[in-house]
Amino acid sequence: MSETLADYRKKKNYLICVDSDGCAMDTMDVKHFRCFGPCMVAEWGLEANAEAILKRWNDINLYTMTRGINRFKGLAIALKEIHSQYMPIDDLQTLLDWAENSPELSNDALSRAVEANPESVSLRKALRWSKAVNASIVALPEETKLPFPLAKEGLAFAHTQADVAIVSSANRAAVLEEWELHGLLPHTDIVLAQDVGSKAYCIAELLRKGYDPHKVLMVGDAPGDLQAAQKNGVGYFPILVRHEKASWQEFMDEGFGRLLNGTYAGEYQQQKIDAFVHNLEA
Repeated sequence: MSETLADYRKKKNYLICVDSDGCAMDTMDVKHFRCFGPCMVAEWGLEANAEAILKRWNDINLYTMTRGINRFKGLAIALKEIHSQYMPIDDLQTLLDWAENSPELSNDALSRAVEANPESVSLRKALRWSKAVNASIVALPEETKLPFPLAKEGLAFAHTQADVAIVSSANRAAVLEEWELHGLLPHTDIVLAQDVGSKAYCIAELLRKGYDPHKVLMVGDAPGDLQAAQKNGVGYFPILVRHEKASWQEFMDEGFGRLLNGTYAGEYQQQKIDAFVHNLEA
């Protein structure tokens, strides 16, 4: 497996890009239920309204069309609502501006922003929150970090005829740990995580390796995955929330075969996008 984009070389004519959390790994719910939301409540002292705030956090990040949003953009949305509905958030605008305008949304980028603006309370708190989230994710019991049923089988099936790239906005160390633990890494060729860049950027860089966009499929569970695919002119296969096993079964039964025989684009692709949007809006 290639360590970096610079080292990566195209081996097969087809490429499957696959997201990790909520797509291949059944880790998205537990990370938000036990880590992201509770760490936000603890960092900003939101215990008085924790139940309503945590429900809204989960709606933003899991069950609506903002599912899978970058953690800092999700935090910005949540804190803005908390500021208007429950309690004032000190120095909120500084964090909102950074989340909106920073070309990179990661712990490293936020660390640099804190160094450049050491008086900012909100940036420091956001960095503490994000580091606490990462630590709490690492501390989750192994039995809470499992692949979805048929995800491993689907990746192994695709890997026989396509290169497979993990394209995730999650923490790289967590992705590597989880995929290695459950034997998914042998069915991949490269891991592109939060530290590399956006999903759209990662797909674009992979296309520069010589793939025909009509022979590339992004497999994902969130609107950001669809947008990254559309921005690069590649196909999108959705893993539907609460229907993950059936989605992976269809990927093996029909979706991947259509990519190989050239019938993925058009009517079938539109059906998959319509089902994906409906599932999150229902």
